[in-house]
Amino acid sequence: MASGPNPNAKAIYRDLANKVVFITGGASGIGAALVRGFCGQGSTVAFVDILDEDARKLVGEISASGTGHAQFLHCDLRDIEALASAIHKTAGVFGKISVLINNAGNDDRHKFSEITEEYWNGRVELNLRHYLFACQAVLPQMKELRHGSVINMASIIWRIKMDEAPIYSTCKAAVHGMTRALAPQFGAFGARVNTISPGAIWTERQIRLWFDAGMEAKINSNQCLRVRVMPDDVADMALFLASDASSKCTAQDFTVDAGWS
Repeated sequence: MASGPNPNAKAIYRDLANKVVFITGGASGIGAALVRGFCGQGSTVAFVDILDEDARKLVGEISASGTGHAQFLHCDLRDIEALASAIHKTAGVFGKISVLINNAGNDDRHKFSEITEEYWNGRVELNLRHYLFACQAVLPQMKELRHGSVINMASIIWRIKMDEAPIYSTCKAAVHGMTRALAPQFGAFGARVNTISPGAIWTERQIRLWFDAGMEAKINSNQCLRVRVMPDDVADMALFLASDASSKCTAQDFTVDAGWS
């Protein structure tokens, strides 16, 4: 049984306490912020990833904090059967899943002229395909609950016409199309489906690979707010969309980018 909400949270959504939340790619970056955020609300969080060491460290951190409960399940999201199994296992142990967050992805840069069929298929597996099958696996649970919230993580990358990762951009544009297509099906029994589109988020990976002084200058020249958008800022939006505070919001795209797009 999860403990109560963290009184130090920016906002407390009391309806999230003890709800079961399933997050893909929860071991690092935005995913880890999501795990911390929901545990801070007193939720029970199951998350999947392939980063075992990062995941175990995060679970230990959550356990030491005394708020919520986090459970890690190793899963390569290219294995759809393993993903469905993790979702069913979560429900069997903790109860039916009320919140699904399709977060996992990989934004490695690649050139249009060098794309092969094999690389295309691999990028789509990592950035789009598992979203649909996670939704498919969780739908019967939300149907029985007669409520629920699915949050699909997209990106502003395709809107700003960035050309450094065309397959990733294509997948992220398709994510909201999937949200729009699934919202009526989930809505038939009171569940909601929405998209979050982050902008330039200052994760450890982005800082390590791309966010140097030149990139920060570019970000600041494009954003309306001259601030660093952090993983917790995205998690704050997810908490709102998972809670009853957004009970009439579905089929929408919520952007967290300080005004870039």
